[in-house]
Amino acid sequence: MALPLEESVPHAPEPSAAEDPELEQLEIELLLEAVYRRYGFDFRQYAQASLKRRLWRRAYAEGLTTLTELQARLLHDPRCMERLLLDLSINVTAMFRDPSFYVAFREKVVPALHTYPFTRIWCAGCSTGEEVYSLAIVLDEEGLYDRTRIYATDINENVLATARAGVFPLAKMQQYTQNYIRGGGKRDFSHYYVAAYDAAQFSRSLLDNIVFAQHNLAMDRAFNEFNAILCRNVMIYFDKALQNRVHGLFYESLEMFGVLALGHKESLSFSPFATKYETLDEPERIYRKTA
Repeated sequence: MALPLEESVPHAPEPSAAEDPELEQLEIELLLEAVYRRYGFDFRQYAQASLKRRLWRRAYAEGLTTLTELQARLLHDPRCMERLLLDLSINVTAMFRDPSFYVAFREKVVPALHTYPFTRIWCAGCSTGEEVYSLAIVLDEEGLYDRTRIYATDINENVLATARAGVFPLAKMQQYTQNYIRGGGKRDFSHYYVAAYDAAQFSRSLLDNIVFAQHNLAMDRAFNEFNAILCRNVMIYFDKALQNRVHGLFYESLEMFGVLALGHKESLSFSPFATKYETLDEPERIYRKTA
């Protein structure tokens, strides 16, 4: 997950927002409650501005003019819910995105991982898998992959299916190669994929120690104890209460001296768990649990 996905739906006026903000807020709250009770997805603590924008875009894409109409369609048409879930999932990502993070990971996290006979890493909010494959490549090059299990989770089963397939547009490989080199890559990036027509199929050996699973950070509990957790550029879309809930989940899931990696726009500074970590790399938002 990364920057907000600007959908191709044309920008349209938001009559409810302009005419009666209180009514619009009521519609949003009722719609989110309906989604939660009907499908079990909890978006009630997502950041309001981005959430409202995406709800309206889905409404107009469905040919509807109010959020109340969208709520009715969602309740009676599960396929509409699938489309909305794609809208609400932030799925813009890239392999070795923010290359400086992978340099810091190699230098400051890998040595600690080498001290364990076996490691478990959670990649939360993994989207379509580019970050997971990047992580697998780093671990392979650092001699850790064969004794690591990566748990890659996302709320959206559709993007998980893409991640499992490991097939990405060939047109993106040039940029990914540049990211890989800047991220400390030690081989020719093409070593990891086979080009076929307009797609790149990544090596199936990179999947040997990856478990993909659906997991909702807003609702689900811890499911293992980890040596490292990566959740980069995900919590910026949550309100403060949900951010604190997720920080608690990660704290519970990390073993002592486990590493937490967040995105550049995220921080532990104002969370209830700030004093329970030490900073390994402030620019890259990499922390180690110490209490």
